[in-house]
Order: sequence, then C-alpha cells, then structure tokens
Amino acid sequence: MLTVEQVLASQKANVETLMGLTTKAFEGVEKIVELNLTASKAALAETSEHAKALLSVKDAQELMALQSSLFQPLAEKTAAYSRHLYDIASGAGADLGKTFEGQAADAQKKFMGLVDNAAKNAPAGSEAAVAVMKSAVAAANNALESVQKAVKQATDVAQSNFNAVAASAADVAKPASKKR
Repeated sequence: MLTVEQVLASQKANVETLMGLTTKAFEGVEKIVELNLTASKAALAETSEHAKALLSVKDAQELMALQSSLFQPLAEKTAAYSRHLYDIASGAGADLGKTFEGQAADAQKKFMGLVDNAAKNAPAGSEAAVAVMKSAVAAANNALESVQKAVKQATDVAQSNFNAVAASAADVAKPASKKR
C-alpha cells in the first residue's frame, strides 16, 4: 500500500525529472541557435569577400577560376555545419535517453518492490497469482531492454550512415572543384 509520503516523493521526483529534461532540451536549442548565428556571421563575411573578389575580376577565365575556388570550401562548410547540427541533436537525444533510462530503471525497481511487498502480504493460496504477476513483470522488463537495445543499434547505424554521407559529399566536391 502506498503512503502519502511515497506518493509525494514520487511526484517530487517526477517534477525534478521534468525540469531536468526541460533544461536539457533548452540547452540543445541554445546550441543550435549559437551554431546558426555563427554560421550566419561567417556567411555574411564570406559574401562580402566574394562580392569584392567578383568586382575585381578582369576576364571570364578569372571568373571561372574564382567560381571554382568557391565551390570546394562551400561544400566542406555545408558538410561541417550538417555534422555539427547532427552532433548537437544526437547529443541532446543521448542525454534525454540516459535520463529516461535512469528513470525507467528506478521505476522498475520501485514497482518490483511493490510486487515483492504485495507477495509477502498476499493471502495464503495466492502463490500462483503472485508467480504469474512476477513473470509478467520480468517479461515486460525484458521487452523494454530489447527495445532500448534496438533503439541504440538504430541510432548507431544512423550515425554511421550520416558520417559516410558527409564524407562522400566532401569527396565528391573535391573533384568537382578541380574540373572547373
């Protein structure tokens, strides 16, 4: 049987968890805003430099060389921006996932404590029902662990694919800039 103190403690822990998750989410948003501001400032400065360079072009051959020299850094910067954005998002997701896993483990432990307490106080002859309940809880825990492992594997595969795409985009940009 839950006491008022246990319910209050549980509610307090849930509020603290919610506040922690909210803080982590805002930290991720702040990092993205900072990244976008930095990228925007750099793009503005580069646009100014490119405009000055275009105004100083004397012939078509020089214009082609200038365009060619701009393509490679643009592709690399785009790939770096995407990689940084992905790192922020995956880092925030990992933090949230760790918090969730910790809370889930704590909730499972508390629930198992309640089940054990109920089993100790169960009337005689209810051993079979208690065993079924414990078996169901164990099955649910195993299912949750399987889901968590599958999510981690999917995240790892997604990160590998993202890294491969980013690397190949940079590799494709190099020969393209040399051809011009």
